[in-house]
Amino acid sequence: MTMFSGIQFVEPVERTLDSKFKFRCHKDIGCFNKCCTRVDIILTPYDILRMKKSLRISSEEFLEKYTYTHFDEKSSHPYAMLKMMDDNEGKCPFVTPSGCSIYEDRPATCRYYPLGQGIMISGKETELVKKEFFFFIREPGCLGYNEEKEWTIGTWRVDQGVDFYDDINREWKEIQLRRDAQGQDRLDPKSQALIYMASYDLDRFRRFVFESRLLDIIDTEEVEKIGTDEIALMKFGFKYLKYVLMLENTLKVKEEYTK
Repeated sequence: MTMFSGIQFVEPVERTLDSKFKFRCHKDIGCFNKCCTRVDIILTPYDILRMKKSLRISSEEFLEKYTYTHFDEKSSHPYAMLKMMDDNEGKCPFVTPSGCSIYEDRPATCRYYPLGQGIMISGKETELVKKEFFFFIREPGCLGYNEEKEWTIGTWRVDQGVDFYDDINREWKEIQLRRDAQGQDRLDPKSQALIYMASYDLDRFRRFVFESRLLDIIDTEEVEKIGTDEIALMKFGFKYLKYVLMLENTLKVKEEYTK
């Protein structure tokens, strides 16, 4: 699973955290902002949490205004994709002549560029092997590789803050891959809507948790925390996804509801 869909520009060599490269992007470079047009970006739950907070809008507003839904052909999972502007350039809605208007809260894919990251899972459910890998994205119009600043993939991740994003997003990515590895049936529309809500629509998911009978049925000590901490709520959503997708018994049903 990768977050960047420009496969035609991916260098077909797997890299490690120690792999070196030269790159620098700045306002005076000839291709500045060009990589922010006509690109397909899958957003993660943490991407949306950061972006909607930066814009001071709800997750519902953000999803409606800035995304569209893509259903993966193989897994039938719903993904929120960043919606480009409907203009001749197909620009990102957050790009300006001076750069990204939400730079401090930009998505993980943007932080990684000109690199890409992916996760593969193989083996049986009881003996799953997880492999994280990296690759270079070499778009022909990108001049950043001609700069003299040298990095390793590891130092680039830290500099761009994407290592923290990876830590939070990893569990969500693995949920998609584990379901694929099991070869489960395609999701029906109701399940797709539920998964989409728990993954992306955090404000709506909070209402679902606290206004439905969910907390009457499950036994959890996290109620107070998920009511005030959005990251805790998001991680609770990951537990919920594992439970409803029958990947793990991550939620404990109260004894009176098991009889």
